[in-house]
Amino acid sequence: MGLRKILTDKDPALHKVCRPVDKFDRRLHKLLDDMTETLADANGVGLAAPQVGILRRVVVVDTGDEILELVNPELVETSGEQCGAEGCLSVPGKYGLVKRPNYAKVRAQNRDGEWFEAEGEELIARCFCHELDHLDGIVYTEVMERFLTDEELERDEY
Repeated sequence: MGLRKILTDKDPALHKVCRPVDKFDRRLHKLLDDMTETLADANGVGLAAPQVGILRRVVVVDTGDEILELVNPELVETSGEQCGAEGCLSVPGKYGLVKRPNYAKVRAQNRDGEWFEAEGEELIARCFCHELDHLDGIVYTEVMERFLTDEELERDEY
C-alpha cells in the first residue's frame, strides 16, 4: 500500500467525468488499498479516485464502522434534505454551505465486481453525494450556497 497525492481543486483532473471500471484486477485492488490508506492519513470521510489523479469511477467511504469500497457507484434513492457545512480534502481549510439529501442509497460493485447496495443518513448520505459528484467532475464549491466564515464554523451558526 502507499499514500497517494491528493489533488487540489485547481487541477483539471477534478473537473472531468470519470470512466467506468471494467477490469477488476490487482491494479484496482492496489488503487482501493492506496485510497483507503490516503483517506486515513488525511483524516477524511470519503475519497474519490479523481482526487488522486485516477479518472475512474471509484470511491472509498469511512462510515465509522467500516470502509466502503464503491466501484461504479450510482445513487439509486435519496430522500429528505439537510443543509450544512461541507469540506473536501481537495479544498483544504475551506468549508461551504451545501444542501444534500438526508438519506442516500447507492448501488455499486465491490473490488471483485459483485454488485451490492449501501445506504446512509446525515454525514454518510452527504459523503455519498459529495464523492459521486467528484466522479462527474463536480467539486462541492460548484454546488454550495457560499463559503462559511471561521466565526460561523466556530459557533456552528450557518
